[in-house]
Amino acid sequence: MPVTVHIPGPLRAYADGATQLALDGAPATLLAALDALGARFPGVRDRVLDEQGRQRTHVNLFVDREDVRFGGGLQTPLRADAVVHILPAVSGGSLVLLP
Repeated sequence: MPVTVHIPGPLRAYADGATQLALDGAPATLLAALDALGARFPGVRDRVLDEQGRQRTHVNLFVDREDVRFGGGLQTPLRADAVVHILPAVSGGSLVLLP
């Protein structure tokens, strides 16, 4: 099975509207998967990684439900059937004062 990458709404315009993509070639690491994704859709990779090739602070990456920031980072190894989720960080809101 190929590695599957789930594309969040804000990045779908850079992936021809795809909600998920299958990556052939069995990338060994998350970085290799993002490079393969970037070969097809550079706009997605450019919004996930910064100019130095590091994960952007406002983007969360998960491999098989595990946040890579607390594991191997971009060097996280991928199984042949791994599932990668790209999730934009959510912040903001307003202060609510309770009586």
